[in-house]
Amino acid sequence: MFFVFSVVIVVFSILTVTSRRILRAATFLLFVLVSTAGLYFLLRFNFLAAIQLTLYAGGIVVLIIFSILLTSHISEKLPAPGWRKALPAAFVALFGLVFTSSVILMNNFQGVTSTVERTDITRIGESLLYTGKFGYALPFEVISILLLAAMIGAIVLAKKRKD
Repeated sequence: MFFVFSVVIVVFSILTVTSRRILRAATFLLFVLVSTAGLYFLLRFNFLAAIQLTLYAGGIVVLIIFSILLTSHISEKLPAPGWRKALPAAFVALFGLVFTSSVILMNNFQGVTSTVERTDITRIGESLLYTGKFGYALPFEVISILLLAAMIGAIVLAKKRKD
């Protein structure tokens, strides 16, 4: 299952960034996020997988699709990028692949032999609401403000002009 999820993530990630239709790219992104949640379930990170499904696959992709549907450019096909854009993008992607591969190959990964203590729902809730060093309340708020700004910016840019 790990290889199936990995192949789905890689293939649909490539389709997301190479698709020239924006609604299809959002749909491909949905497949990537659901497959990522599948990897979390496979690793037995059930809470993280549930958050991935509800917050990202459920909330963010629906928000993106509604943003696309609100604009008047839904049927527009984006032009193919020229070589001036494709060449630097290929170099950046190749650099990322080489860098990531070298970091993975240089590390000596070892399995964990100790037992992990179980966490209960109270402990998870407290860490989600905690604003201190190991809390998650502040990052969630910052991300929500960032997403709101991106949504407003996308709607303003895609708004139909009257001239």
